[in-house]
Amino acid sequence: MSFVVEDRAGRLVRSRASRRRPRIAAAACLAVAGLAGGLAGCGGGDGENPFGNPPLVANPESNSGQKLSYVYFQKCINPILLAQLQSVQGGTTTTNTCASAGCHSNASGTGGALRVVPEAQALDLSNAANTAEVIRASDMYKNFYSSQGSTVPGSPLQSRMLTKPLVQGVLHGGGLIFENEQDPNARLIKYWISRPMPQGQDEFSNAANTMFTPADPQAGTCNTQ
Repeated sequence: MSFVVEDRAGRLVRSRASRRRPRIAAAACLAVAGLAGGLAGCGGGDGENPFGNPPLVANPESNSGQKLSYVYFQKCINPILLAQLQSVQGGTTTTNTCASAGCHSNASGTGGALRVVPEAQALDLSNAANTAEVIRASDMYKNFYSSQGSTVPGSPLQSRMLTKPLVQGVLHGGGLIFENEQDPNARLIKYWISRPMPQGQDEFSNAANTMFTPADPQAGTCNTQ
């Protein structure tokens, strides 16, 4: 194929079309195809779209903003954060609290997002003066809020609040705290996370009464099943 062009002297001359551009375009197409194939080979393909997610990805289920129980946390979970617990790391066993300075202390801890105020005082929830606003301004609520933020409500085995001390699929700087899911403290945490408050109800819902035996947060004991 040829066409007429004007040279530098202004004369009309006949020239042949370059074949290099189509070759470059073809090479570019092959490169893109190779990239797509490479991603699919790494597990990114779904058979139709090489840039899609693989079909076996399982993300934690969302509970549309459901809250965990505050009263169960205050009575049953916060004491775990203050208890002297054994930690096994590198074959060495030590004893410490989750709320210690080197771990999750709000003031000087180095333990990631979970923060605990060790001096937080339990509030009398039967006292009408302790309204939701008062509770939410307390140090105990800070502990609750931070702990809830380390969970996926309704999915305890997707929650770092439980999987980290079990060293279950995730590293934990504090070592192995619970030998297995049957540890009494692990069972309390698992129960708390697995029973979020009903949709549309807040963390102070009376639905939490059934989490105690008898069904009274003041007099009842903490259920684990």
